[in-house]
Amino acid sequence: MQIKEIDVSELKKRLDAGEDIVLLDIRSDAEVQQGVLPTAEHLAMHLIPLKLQDLPKDKDIVLYCRSGARSYHACAFLAQQGVDNTYNLRGGIMDWARNGYEITAL
Repeated sequence: MQIKEIDVSELKKRLDAGEDIVLLDIRSDAEVQQGVLPTAEHLAMHLIPLKLQDLPKDKDIVLYCRSGARSYHACAFLAQQGVDNTYNLRGGIMDWARNGYEITAL
């Protein structure tokens, strides 16, 4: 099973171009208090199975966490459930911040 990934510069380009991408921050409540990517929604990782039916089928969904490890596993789970429009943000919010991109309060 191939997990689709996107790096922060590609995501930034797509967001700046106005693409309608769903950003899901799957970190814990405490982590999210430190800031999120602009326009991101918070969906704690453990709630993904409960919200599976609410995920849009017609848009790309980018999942991210702190480093990209948890979101990779979440993408793998979603792929097993037949959800094929998800991407893992390689490097997570740490890589986003390292590149100097904006982080906002949720």
